[in-house]
Amino acid sequence: MHAVRTPVEDRFDDLYLYIDGEWVEAGNRDTSPVINPANGRVVGRVPHATHEDVERALSATQRAFGVWSRTPAYDRAKVLKRAAELIRRRAAHIEWLMTTEQGKALSEAKYEVASAADYFEWFAEQGKRTYGRIVPSRRAEVQQLVKRQPIGPVAAFTPWNFPAITPARKLAAALAAGCSVIIKPGEECPATALAIGRALEDAGLPKGVVQILFGVPADISAHLIASPIIRKVTFTGSVPVGRLLAAQAAQGVKPITLELGGHGPVLVFKDADLDAAATLGAANRFRGTGQICISSTRFLVQQDNLEEFTQKFVAATKALKVGDGHDPATQVGPLSNPRQVAKTQALIEDAVARGARVLTGGKPIPGPGFFFEPTVLTDVPLDARVMQEEPFGPIAIIRPFATFEDGIEEANRLPYALGAYVFTRDAQTAIRAGDELEAGMIGINHFSMIVSELPFGGFKESGYGSEGGEEGIDNYLVTKFISQI
Repeated sequence: MHAVRTPVEDRFDDLYLYIDGEWVEAGNRDTSPVINPANGRVVGRVPHATHEDVERALSATQRAFGVWSRTPAYDRAKVLKRAAELIRRRAAHIEWLMTTEQGKALSEAKYEVASAADYFEWFAEQGKRTYGRIVPSRRAEVQQLVKRQPIGPVAAFTPWNFPAITPARKLAAALAAGCSVIIKPGEECPATALAIGRALEDAGLPKGVVQILFGVPADISAHLIASPIIRKVTFTGSVPVGRLLAAQAAQGVKPITLELGGHGPVLVFKDADLDAAATLGAANRFRGTGQICISSTRFLVQQDNLEEFTQKFVAATKALKVGDGHDPATQVGPLSNPRQVAKTQALIEDAVARGARVLTGGKPIPGPGFFFEPTVLTDVPLDARVMQEEPFGPIAIIRPFATFEDGIEEANRLPYALGAYVFTRDAQTAIRAGDELEAGMIGINHFSMIVSELPFGGFKESGYGSEGGEEGIDNYLVTKFISQI
């Protein structure tokens, strides 16, 4: 068994695959580097699963499902609660790992690890409440039962931007429902997910109920989804990959939950608290260096307030401290990899070529690591790439609108429908905007919407199905009707 490091040891963990209750070393397997984005240094190498490793994981998850699905929900809850406790106890070390491999500010890592523990605790209780019902029959001699039962082994795929909270959402809900899970986290940030796996193992999760694999994403996903053992798929990531996995799942008529990209509009109405909208908006936009699917992106400001809001927003952006996430003063860390730097720069250059103005930022920051200046753009034409594609980087766009209808039309223009935000002091405006915005999650006068007891998800090309809340466990259950004389 892999020894768990104490939270005071700021040393990067060894990296493994986790198959059938065993920590599998790289050996002669292919590996890929894990890079600290703050300095570009390789901190570890993650092993890639072979074809045989995936087959072994599938066999183990099938066998473990037979055990775990018959384990009473009360006993499953005990394991998940112990896992939550262990995550909290080891939080300092997990936070350090996350900041080292992902780059986000330590304050954000603290919030994420705490939230990951909350998901295990929440779903531990929710698993006890997957109630069925007795339906009165039209015939006196017939009893009619409706039962909810676990769907079966799950294939879960999670990205690198939230290496604790996204695996936790999927694992906690699936395990609470009674499913076994094979999870493939992002190869850029493996240590955080492995730390969660160790907490589950140490909490008493039976052998084989959770497997953790890494490898070439397209190869692993195709192998798992095609297997008749897998009965459910869940994916968080980009729209193009989501489309591909949905098509693969459809070949086996397997349900899939998709949490995909966004392009979060923020409607700032003329009666808004501009200080709050600008200060909170800048902090939210550049949190995670903009690499957050529900992040605010397009700040749509009613014309009368445009100049004042823009000044306040630019000032708030310039005040943000960019640096190594391990520095307690850091508010904006590096981008997670060189691909994100190149994409961010390309989007800005395209916008400027089409007439956009850069009010602050706009360039990579010289030196080691993958740092990029928090950037504010204005006068961005609708045909610019950044107005069509999810930026997923430190770019904020400010555009004016005239009437309520104009603002809603622009907010809903894109095929994304994940997160949206509204700033107004008028109750009627808030209610109407909440009704008319096309988004799965809407924040009014604030940006904090990620909590374990509430649904997380979108629609249109942002995906389907919700994670979190009472809706989250439904993804992993089937409904069975039993009619008995």
